[in-house]
Amino acid sequence: MLHRLLRPRSIAVIGGGFWCANVVEQCAKIGFAGDVWRVHPTLDGAFRSVDELPGAPDAAFLGVNREATVEVVRALAERGAGGAVCFAAGFREAVAELGDGADKQAALLEAAGEMPVLGPNCYGFINYLDGVALWPDQHGGVRVERGVALVTQSSNIAINLTMQARGLPVAYVVTVGNQAQVGISAISEALLRDERVTALGLHIEGIDDLRAFEALAATAHDLGKPVVALKVGASDQARVATVSHTASLAGSAAGAEALLRRLGIGQARSLPVFLETLKLLHVAGPLASNRVVSMSCSGGEASLMADSALGSGVEFPALVEEQAGPLREALGPKVALANPLDYNTYIWGDLAKMTATYAAMMRADVSLGCVVVDFPRADRCDASAWEPVITAVAAAQAESGRPMALLATFPETMPEAVADRLVGIGIVPFCGVDEAFAAISIAAGMRAPAREPLFLPPAGGDGVTLLEAEAKAVLAESGVKVPVSGRADCIKAAVEQAERIGFPVVLKGVGL
Repeated sequence: MLHRLLRPRSIAVIGGGFWCANVVEQCAKIGFAGDVWRVHPTLDGAFRSVDELPGAPDAAFLGVNREATVEVVRALAERGAGGAVCFAAGFREAVAELGDGADKQAALLEAAGEMPVLGPNCYGFINYLDGVALWPDQHGGVRVERGVALVTQSSNIAINLTMQARGLPVAYVVTVGNQAQVGISAISEALLRDERVTALGLHIEGIDDLRAFEALAATAHDLGKPVVALKVGASDQARVATVSHTASLAGSAAGAEALLRRLGIGQARSLPVFLETLKLLHVAGPLASNRVVSMSCSGGEASLMADSALGSGVEFPALVEEQAGPLREALGPKVALANPLDYNTYIWGDLAKMTATYAAMMRADVSLGCVVVDFPRADRCDASAWEPVITAVAAAQAESGRPMALLATFPETMPEAVADRLVGIGIVPFCGVDEAFAAISIAAGMRAPAREPLFLPPAGGDGVTLLEAEAKAVLAESGVKVPVSGRADCIKAAVEQAERIGFPVVLKGVGL
């Protein structure tokens, strides 16, 4: 059902004012090749109502208030439209402020019926593959032939993600707002089924449906498309903010982390790490291990790499003879051989020796080779002397058959044009040391999702709450191994229980 909405041939923009004019402008800028129909009762050149449209639009952007939104959705559904983006706020996410938000949302769902609805309270989506922008604002992306899909509940985060200059090709950006009908799980599964999508990034504030989310993880694994999530809600303030603008409960951070790990979804802790991980997965896919080699022409950079790896989950294995012999031949006796390697400046600009050095370092059980290189400013400097690095890395990658990366120590020294070029030839352009290590650790730790549904207590019903001791007894009778325990109501009895159990013991206070 979502295919028609996400890849439309006709679009209706319903409403007047600034935001709807922006949608029309963005459709033109991105090169949308289909029909764009304006709908407004008084606007020159517009259709007066949905009923007057020449056909049922594949997708519609609703830039009208919440009262009008319900009736327009009903009219679109009756015409057989493919789906709608509801821009208006004031539904379930605004119950505390408006009081009737839940009723408005129920009316919206009734009006939509089976027609897919994104939002309410969302910006819509951009399809950079086919040139579609149901999007009421600027964005920083460009058309691509393949790339990652990004799904978020936050429209502002979505805008910011499109402004990245890290070389990450983005295929789709979709905002889901308060997920009244179509949630993160359904939209993500539809995006993954596009063969041009290579990986999925989720900015999650609240999970819409656990069973659907489990199915999404299984589909992603079956399709061989990794998923990375940035889950917010670790702080009390973030949980309050989530409810206020998406009507979702952020839930426990520990619980979300455990769920994502169970489902084989990589977890990023920041937006820069989120983007760097998706870039690595787009170019190289999940890594076989966390074992990495590092090469640089500076001792300072080699030390930085070694120190930054501490606690990151990335390992620099010691060199083996298959590496050391060719390295000594290429670098001579003055260079100390190690991993991370400082190959000094002796061979800088010598394409043959740089290629031999990089290829030699890859002759071991490693999953990724990183060449540390910071490019000069394009506006004030000449970067031609850095060309042999790119050529040598490409040759070494082809020889080894293992992925390689050029790692700039901070984003400013990885120009976007260079990053785009590297992605195009299959080399990972990392922007930042710490972000790169975090991305490597995530990509190396991805696992297949658990296929058994997570146990959930039945909805409703007459449940019985047991005391801890009673619950442990029931579990033990069912064959579950539980710790030996005893209960005492005074210090003397506690000591007796401890002697019976055997030290060491844990003393725990329980309620009566």
